[in-house]
Amino acid sequence: MKLCMEGGVKLLYVGLRQERKIIGADLVDDATENIRLIRDRLKAVQDRQKKYYDDKHIPVEFDVGEFVFLKVSPMKGVKRFGKSGKLSPRYVGPFEISERVGSVAYRLIFPSHMSGVHNVFHISPLRKYIADEAQKISIESIDIQLNPTLIDEPEKIIDYDVKQLRSREIPYVKVLWKHGSEKDATWEKESEMRESYPLLFD
Repeated sequence: MKLCMEGGVKLLYVGLRQERKIIGADLVDDATENIRLIRDRLKAVQDRQKKYYDDKHIPVEFDVGEFVFLKVSPMKGVKRFGKSGKLSPRYVGPFEISERVGSVAYRLIFPSHMSGVHNVFHISPLRKYIADEAQKISIESIDIQLNPTLIDEPEKIIDYDVKQLRSREIPYVKVLWKHGSEKDATWEKESEMRESYPLLFD
């Protein structure tokens, strides 16, 4: 009886081990199939995205010596080029191309104040610069004034006032200027105006 029971237990144990092996193999097969399925679906999505991108983007190439604009990203633009804010330009430049690096990158010539910026860029942030000859201004036609400050002179005094400052009274005059309207009139100290423009008080 005892031998019979022991034999039955051994058979049951062996059967369970074989069943566990079969279940384990099935799990591995299922996992492998799921991984293959996920990879196939990811590749299909990537191929679809690539097709959409290729349909909207025409292959562009630049020649050495051409000028290009460089797109500035909102975050990196602050660190690299000092451009920040909502109204900052989306592109900086133009910069001259000095050489082609590989099949899709170019080296740009930067001014000396941008010597710390890496000058090799992928083709995607570059835009071709097209010069407009009609908008060029001849240097000879520009009249440069060494002191471009507008010097305005008072036309007349239109009002008086005295301001109390602790124990002192300071007289002020409201001055209408020659190149401004009445709304541009300003309050000035009478003593300073008498010193600078004595004829105004005759």
